[in-house]
Amino acid sequence: MSAKKTALTVLSAALLVPAMLVQASTAPAYAATTPPPPTDGKGRPAAPAPPPSMSGVGGARLGQPGTQVNLLPGAPALPANLSGRSWIVADAETGEVLAAHNAHWRLPPASTLKMLFADTVLPTLPKDQVHHVTGQDMEGVGPGSSLVGVKEDHDYSVHDLWLGVFLRSGNDAVHVLSAMNGGVEKTVKDMQAHAEELQALDTHVVSPDGYDAPEQVSSAYDLTLIARSGLQKQDFREYCGTAQAKFPGLQEAGKPREYFQIQNTNRLMTGAGGITPYKGIAGVKNGNTTMAGSTFTGAAQRGDKKLLVTVMNPDHGGLNSVYEETAALFDWGFAAAGKVKPVGELVPPKSADTRPYGSPATSHENTPVADGPPAAGGGLGTALGIAGGALAVVAGGAFVVNRRWPRGRRGQGS
Repeated sequence: MSAKKTALTVLSAALLVPAMLVQASTAPAYAATTPPPPTDGKGRPAAPAPPPSMSGVGGARLGQPGTQVNLLPGAPALPANLSGRSWIVADAETGEVLAAHNAHWRLPPASTLKMLFADTVLPTLPKDQVHHVTGQDMEGVGPGSSLVGVKEDHDYSVHDLWLGVFLRSGNDAVHVLSAMNGGVEKTVKDMQAHAEELQALDTHVVSPDGYDAPEQVSSAYDLTLIARSGLQKQDFREYCGTAQAKFPGLQEAGKPREYFQIQNTNRLMTGAGGITPYKGIAGVKNGNTTMAGSTFTGAAQRGDKKLLVTVMNPDHGGLNSVYEETAALFDWGFAAAGKVKPVGELVPPKSADTRPYGSPATSHENTPVADGPPAAGGGLGTALGIAGGALAVVAGGAFVVNRRWPRGRRGQGS
């Protein structure tokens, strides 16, 4: 070997050895400084932590992370093993928040956002209006969406479509109603404006149906505000309290139109999935998506006490956990009424203090009705109603929320 080649070989070896040493020394050091993903102590990924501070709408304590409750002597303890990332128990009439957990944590809402869609759009469309569905009406319905079975080139009444929204959480029905309202983009803007009017300021609307979308969020506090607003409207109460109905199917020339039965996806109402129906349940809306997990806002009545409970994304259990935790919080709320000091309040809409004190809101056919006697067994009666060709088991009229706003207050927290 020549002297020149020998020198090059030595030089190459000298350059290679430090590189190898660097690789050998840095790789283990990097791996050693990378922390393992956090777990919950049982080998499962740990749930994300809520923000250290959140909105103060409704009271400063509602913006604090963790559970907020003021138990007075004789008050029952909160249910054990609650795993919802966010939940709230509130008096539907006075607006007092009896207890809450991360109430303002902004989380994906899933189909509970349809409550805002209904509260926004329902007053604008007469229920007997008939619409001929086109393919364009249902553009943008996300893959894997819950559907009621709306068919292109068929006629549906607004009443039919709302049954599809409330009972089957039909994104196809939502998109058709959005088209009737001027399109999805306009409907999203309308919903956002209505959320801001209600002071549901944690809510950011991207899709009208609650389908998973980046930055689409709400909170247990906001969903409860929205449900309380919706329950002012007679049609909203009727639809969310309907357990089953008949929905229009195919229409063949020269033949009577087919109808098929649909059932509410609210398991606390129907008892589906092995859940015991909750005595006094009167609505409101459930949801489930990959990003949101399970979400639910419910309204229930015992005697003259009416409560709203929202639970978002339980970390434990299956599809029934959101209903089981809601039922446990209802039981606690009814037992704790008068035995806790409220930790906050459900605020009135921005425009509430511009009306004469005590006057009801008015809009289309959905004005509040006089509070009647409770139906036997609670808020869900056994009356059969026939409207628009649909046979429905509807709320017996007992659950009517007559909101009590403090005069001149806007409730921005204290």
